[in-house]
Amino acid sequence: MKHIQIYDTTLRDGSQAEGINFSLRDKCQLAERLDSLGFDFIEGGYPASNVKDSTFFHRMSEIPMKHASLSAFGMTRRRNTFVENDPGIQALLESSAKIITMVGKSSYFQAVNILRVSEEENLAMIRETINFIVSHNRNVIFDAEHFFDGWKENRDYALKTLETARDAGAMTLVLCDTNGGSMPDLIHNATEDVVKNVGISVGIHCHNDCEMAVANSLAAVEAGATHVQGTINGFGERCGNANLISIIANLALKQNYDVLVPGALEKLTELSRFVYEMVNIQPPTNQPYVGRSAFAHKGGMHVSAITRDSTSYEHIHPDRVGNQRRVLVSELSGRSNIIALSEKHNIQNNTKLQERILAKIVSRESYGYAYEGASGSFDLLAKECAGTFQPHFELLKYQINISAEKSASAQTEVIVKLKVDDQILYEVAEGDGPVNALDAAMRKALTDRFPNLQEMQLVDYKVRVINSEAATAAFVRVIIESKDEEDSWGTVGVSENVVEASWRALVDSFEYKLCKDQEKKTSGF
Repeated sequence: MKHIQIYDTTLRDGSQAEGINFSLRDKCQLAERLDSLGFDFIEGGYPASNVKDSTFFHRMSEIPMKHASLSAFGMTRRRNTFVENDPGIQALLESSAKIITMVGKSSYFQAVNILRVSEEENLAMIRETINFIVSHNRNVIFDAEHFFDGWKENRDYALKTLETARDAGAMTLVLCDTNGGSMPDLIHNATEDVVKNVGISVGIHCHNDCEMAVANSLAAVEAGATHVQGTINGFGERCGNANLISIIANLALKQNYDVLVPGALEKLTELSRFVYEMVNIQPPTNQPYVGRSAFAHKGGMHVSAITRDSTSYEHIHPDRVGNQRRVLVSELSGRSNIIALSEKHNIQNNTKLQERILAKIVSRESYGYAYEGASGSFDLLAKECAGTFQPHFELLKYQINISAEKSASAQTEVIVKLKVDDQILYEVAEGDGPVNALDAAMRKALTDRFPNLQEMQLVDYKVRVINSEAATAAFVRVIIESKDEEDSWGTVGVSENVVEASWRALVDSFEYKLCKDQEKKTSGF
């Protein structure tokens, strides 16, 4: 099985994405995580550009790496400057990184018109920089910037820049689709040409401006590249870099290449979400392999098929990348969806109950409900249709008072009146808004009777206007996500009044928690 080197540049190229910034602690944590999974190279940053990157290399020099080699990124010497006097080169050597990734121009146009040097001076900059770094016992990866544009416009010069880097001592030549405009056939043909002519390791570095970065990276590997650069989740400047999550999965699962260490593929979903969380970005649900919807099934025909054979609508089993299958319910659902989601209610052979649940869903969705992100509310709905739901409390009344003074933030006070069995409960609570205050008041009223509610937390709250054309009379849908020590669930409420919609979602959240724990206690688990 042929090994493909995986080179991660999330900490440098990925950090150039709009809205993304890594702290020093973030950088160290991610580097250690990537190392544990068996990444071959981790590019830590550009030490000449800022103190954080230079500090990172010194901090990481104290942490032993198990698999990966840390790389510092830099550029060829400045024009008309002796390499030993270039401060950028000195910063690279002071970083203590054993691998230096050096970017240089491989396009005649870029060298002459953008860098404004002669073609001979550009070659000298490449040769002298790499010679100097190698003489200081560092290994060099040469990133050939704008290579594919250069290969199209002046193949001989583009190849000459690679030969110059090779002869100066570079260990790997990386072909860069810098502006992200190339197509797979060009990538394949140019890479194949390079592999035949340079005689050393060839890599690929693609940007995603045409949404071809993953396809282009795979095309380069097919043509003989053995080193792939990219970022976790495709973070990067403009439209991003090649997404290593997809590349790794495709190389390993579709093309039988050796990448990372055994067991690492099953942690791809965890890695992807770890990085999204680190940079405070909501993960796109439709991201291939690792997205929450990557193995989600909504159409009744689809669900019916996967219950017989998952390969009918899944190209791999989700476990292979650490993801999971999800069955959704909506007006598009059939009985297969209901059965798949209601296994614990034992309704597989109860056709009438299946029809009741499906009819109830269709009716409620016409009113504005949506159960795709509300597994808790769906569970309660199934219980209601089956006649097994027994409410743990009854709302008799709630009252919300919001007051605000000119120079102070608004204060929210809630009074709730609940009935539990034959007992009437009154509680008052304040909060940072109606939902927070309602939650606090309900907890005060119910926790003595149901102490396990202390384990429950509200973690997300979403509001969506359903029929915006109705202006202030529009219905709103509220989704609340809750969790305890073992589980997480969503609940939904719909009303013309956002507080009432919130209340309905909140009640479902409490009831789901109480029902779940009661069932667990009854079953003895």
